[in-house]
Amino acid sequence: MTTQNAINWPEKYLPGTGDNFVSNEVIVRGVTAARVWHHLTDTSTWEAYYDNVADISFPQGGGPELKDDQVFRFGTFGFPPLDAHVVEYQAPAQGTPGRLSWTAKQDGGPQERLDVLHAWLVEDLPGGRVRVLTQETQIGAPAAALAQERPNPMLNGHQAWLDGLIRAASGQPHAGA
Repeated sequence: MTTQNAINWPEKYLPGTGDNFVSNEVIVRGVTAARVWHHLTDTSTWEAYYDNVADISFPQGGGPELKDDQVFRFGTFGFPPLDAHVVEYQAPAQGTPGRLSWTAKQDGGPQERLDVLHAWLVEDLPGGRVRVLTQETQIGAPAAALAQERPNPMLNGHQAWLDGLIRAASGQPHAGA
């Protein structure tokens, strides 16, 4: 029997307890967890393979590589730049999945406030395969509104991120290029 690793969820963001939750996963051949990890954690590559991210900055210095306890900002899904904080960082190693999670927040009144946890799991699988799982829990009125849209912009946006990430890790050009 084969079991798959899962995201480590803080209780506050447990799937199904917020206003929006999405889960996307790919399992592909021909790329390694290390290559995927590079493109996931080096934010200078994000805009080259994912169209729904912009204005990445590091207000406390550091970057462009993410690391444990890193603070950064980025815009996505039309929101003003979100204040993000890496809360879990573990590079993939033999027999150990890579884990990356960040919280992202937008302050404001009750209709603007947003609080999310975006988590990633990257692991090599037998047979030269890699598995990339990304899940996000969102809390707040903007999240509730996104959850009602069809097609679901978060689900589709995260799938585009995964697809672009795999293309970049495989050395393939951006789909829009």
